[in-house]
Amino acid sequence: MKKYILFYFLLAVFFGVEAHELSGIVISEDNDKPLQDVGVYNETTGAYTYTNVSGYFELDDISVGDIVYFYQLGYENYKLTIIESHLDSSVDVKLTISSASLDQVLIVSKVNVLSQFVNVDIKTSPVKSSQEILRKIPGLIIGQHAGGGKAEQIFLRGFDIDHGTDIAIDVDGMPVNMVSHAHGQGYADMHFIIPETIDNLDFGKGAYYANKGNFNTAGYVDIRTKKTIDDNMILLEAGQFNTIRALNMFKILDAENSDAYIASELMLSDGVFDSPQNFNRINIMGRYNFNNYKDQEFNLAISHFQSKWDASGQVPQRAIDQGLIGRFGAIDDTEGGNTSRTNIWVNHNKQLDEHSKVKSSAYVSKYDFELFSNFTFFLEDPVNADQIRQYENRTIIGGKTAFEHSFHLEDHDAQLKYELGVGFRYDDVNDVQLSRTQNRKTLLERLAYGNVDELNAFSHANLTYKKKKWTFNPGLRLDYFTFDYEDLLTTTYDSKSENKILLSPKLNIIYSASSNTQLFLKTGLGYHSNDSRVVTANRGEKILPTAFGADIGTILKPMDRLVINAAFWTLFLQQEFVYVGDAGIVEPSGKTARYGVDFGLRYQITDEVFFNTDINYAHARSTEDPDGENYIPLAPDLTSSGGINFRDLGKFSGGLSYRYIKDRPANEDNSIVAEGYFITDLNLNYNHKNWTFGVVVENLFDSEWNETQFATESRLLNEPNPVEEIHFTPGSPFFLRGKVSVKF
Repeated sequence: MKKYILFYFLLAVFFGVEAHELSGIVISEDNDKPLQDVGVYNETTGAYTYTNVSGYFELDDISVGDIVYFYQLGYENYKLTIIESHLDSSVDVKLTISSASLDQVLIVSKVNVLSQFVNVDIKTSPVKSSQEILRKIPGLIIGQHAGGGKAEQIFLRGFDIDHGTDIAIDVDGMPVNMVSHAHGQGYADMHFIIPETIDNLDFGKGAYYANKGNFNTAGYVDIRTKKTIDDNMILLEAGQFNTIRALNMFKILDAENSDAYIASELMLSDGVFDSPQNFNRINIMGRYNFNNYKDQEFNLAISHFQSKWDASGQVPQRAIDQGLIGRFGAIDDTEGGNTSRTNIWVNHNKQLDEHSKVKSSAYVSKYDFELFSNFTFFLEDPVNADQIRQYENRTIIGGKTAFEHSFHLEDHDAQLKYELGVGFRYDDVNDVQLSRTQNRKTLLERLAYGNVDELNAFSHANLTYKKKKWTFNPGLRLDYFTFDYEDLLTTTYDSKSENKILLSPKLNIIYSASSNTQLFLKTGLGYHSNDSRVVTANRGEKILPTAFGADIGTILKPMDRLVINAAFWTLFLQQEFVYVGDAGIVEPSGKTARYGVDFGLRYQITDEVFFNTDINYAHARSTEDPDGENYIPLAPDLTSSGGINFRDLGKFSGGLSYRYIKDRPANEDNSIVAEGYFITDLNLNYNHKNWTFGVVVENLFDSEWNETQFATESRLLNEPNPVEEIHFTPGSPFFLRGKVSVKF
């Protein structure tokens, strides 16, 4: 360190330039422990940095009179005016704990700074379920259509993402998406996450991030769970439709450098349908955190989840119109399934010196899945009906390591940081199959049956060059895939293998005019892999269909507690082959083009009251079909979500939220339309000492709405001819739950 200071002193002597730095330690006033990832921002020059695992920071290009802010969500901002004695010296900064607030987040030259403002939404309006965390992401809509146990259907940026084909979802560095899944590519079941353990999230739209790979086309979501908890908690919820939820979180270790807690959740419900869902889910998670507050942090987590349910499936509109069933009835109520997932994951951060660190993570996951569905009723088999069974038994092993180093250029007038990373993911999927069944008991016919081995090895390089108000962030990602599929239906050994290498460049340019204004341009290539059964069946054609996208936009903070974001974006997706898990067939689809506009507003009206709204428009079309026949089924073109939330208003807290999706085409020529909806939810809590009493109301105004919809050809029993029309899962009616919790 002394050598660097001497070097820059000599430069200053020879060239007449004075380069000064500010360094120090940031700690929490609450426990005097160093704070990691605290933002340190020079408002005068636009320079910024973050504290490391020991709370240490270095900020260059400092002059007398500069205003430096120290900030982290959940702490009051600390303002330091630089005086002569601060130059080339060390300072100790103490941050005071405070409720999350919009003024605690500054707009700096960070690629996805909007995540920090969305985390204010999470802190002020906690999610009610793990999958609902996705609704916090501007423009993202989810829907459930299989009894609460199946992964949600996701919509974002003109994509019907199904269950995760075009959005990469991670939890603490462990992937959620499943490759070559029995039901669908990218299947992302988040039900193994206990919502109260979620700390924050990091998200980005588009495919502009070198450290993100498979499924990152429309965007990515990184969910981060709590490393530690402050209090023990017990919670009980009960409501309509025989719904019960119980939760507990307990600290089991609270030492100087080590913390550990355990959390468990039980969920039971019959659901809103005429045929009870008999839904049950159990989650348990333990997490251990070690931090020496010098140069090392280590996290270990173990979790187990299992769920079982019955489902009423998607019902055809004509069956309701004819009075055969009610809105919450079923044509085949023997649908349903069961699934489980056991995970072990670790994360390790090692600070090598003031400018270098290594981040590593690894995971092992054991996963089972079984799903019974009947989408077409008696179309294929008028006697036994069309029920199918999808099943798999999977083990996932993976890990990654990244080295990060930063240094200064041009007399400390510019900063350069680079990151080099490598990693792998291996999926061993056994007995993945599609079968025709009857009443979930009788096996009628195997349609597909085999074993999948899929390996993705990858590396990435990320460079961030910052000078004054400009930041340039080029990146490059290299992916290598091997796809192996062994067909177990053949009488002789039949195993096929393909491989592919893909190079994906990225570039982000950010101009931070001030701490209140950011302009950005993002562009890059991304991809989602195709199912191994597709890849081997088509002899390696279109293994990794590429997406090319670009964003141009701004984030503004005209007032301390008002944030506005806007962006225009476009995305092109190559030809791809789609494995239709429900039919066991390969279905080709052509090139697509999408463009749209995102707009968001967050306003903290008072210390206690928050308002947010997001409006998102997308235009999505096939580029290879004639006009009028080039709609992309179920792709939403206009969505909006938001709400008003309050806290510490006397002893009350709560909020009112809404979500909206416009009518959208359900088939290629828009002759069948999926109806839109506008739904409002309410939550209200009364806090007394360490007790909280509350109510949660879903669909406050008891609107009649369809949560998920598909244009499907089906035949009812004894119906002479098949009919193609909307089949839907009805959305929940007015749904009231009460809850009580205690912290100690």
